Amino acid sequence: MNKAELRDRMADGTLSRRQVSKLLAGAGLAMVMVPLAGRRSRAAGDVTFFTWTGYDDPGFFPKYVEKHGSPPDLPVFADEQEALTKLRSGFVVDVAHPCSGRIAIWRKADVIEPIDTSRLSNWGDVFPSLTSINGANADGQQWLVPVDWGNTSVLYRTDLVDIQEESWTLLWDQRYAGKLSIGEDITDTAVITSLLIGAKDPYNMTDEEIAKVQAKLIEQKPLLRFYWSDNSAMEQALASGEIVASSAWNSSALTLQNQGVPVKYAVPKEGILSWCCGLVLVKGGENRDNAYDLLDAMIAPDAGKWLIEQQGYGHSNKKSFELVSEDDLRKRGLPKDPAAMLASALFGREQQRLADLQTMFEAVKAAI
Repeated sequence: MNKAELRDRMADGTLSRRQVSKLLAGAGLAMVMVPLAGRRSRAAGDVTFFTWTGYDDPGFFPKYVEKHGSPPDLPVFADEQEALTKLRSGFVVDVAHPCSGRIAIWRKADVIEPIDTSRLSNWGDVFPSLTSINGANADGQQWLVPVDWGNTSVLYRTDLVDIQEESWTLLWDQRYAGKLSIGEDITDTAVITSLLIGAKDPYNMTDEEIAKVQAKLIEQKPLLRFYWSDNSAMEQALASGEIVASSAWNSSALTLQNQGVPVKYAVPKEGILSWCCGLVLVKGGENRDNAYDLLDAMIAPDAGKWLIEQQGYGHSNKKSFELVSEDDLRKRGLPKDPAAMLASALFGREQQRLADLQTMFEAVKAAI
């Protein structure tokens, strides 16, 4: 993909946030800011919402557009480190959209301020487990308004796999040697494997635990058809039967089911991996009243319905799930009431030994 094609696909939202980050990193473009084509000039009183590529659709905040007549100003970023660097260098915005694992880092950088949840009419309908995720409500103050969440789990062909109990061990099942896959992103793959070796803290493993993860991945390697980095290639392999099971994001379950492929998105007994992102108030923002309107609009039930149906992700407002059919939820790997799923999910945090894990994984991939 050339730079022009990359820019076009980032602007129209056809690449996921993870795909964008990986493509930019591979192209040496980690610090690129991608402007929206035809973005309007900022008017007085407009809110500036600094968000992920693909999250600049008015469907995310219909009540805001209804009240103010137009969307907020929407500069985008490819990853949270880029966003933080821009904010620390003086880029002025009102609201930003990091994931929960970065809240402590952004607080330490002194770029965000507490949120007055009494100004949010929809706050009482947000899942309680998300309001405190990763220190979102540290020191008696709310620092993050959770909005969107999703999962990494096992996606498998129900017609080609014989399964009694859903478990991550399916990706190590020798009955399906040569027909399995797992993500090449070690930030997920190491955590998945850590659940099977019994690591005490998957995000800060000891040397001994990392060695056990390495041994487990070496055990798995001859069973794999490939490590996937492009989820569309993995989806195609599942659709054709080239592979029968893989780690996957819940959006892949929706894609394949819409194609008529008989797949199921598992809830492994060891726990499902999850992420949650949300909204923060950035220090120096100039339009606080309208910023609160945006926060409230993005946690409204109708915004959640749009997110679930159009993007395949979960939403923080429990009433959103009441507006979506059970069949549509099932296709997305989401229950009608996800409270139990959220309570048992392993939400991502900052990986403390990422460099060590990357070195270990390169050794696994190089092993004969």
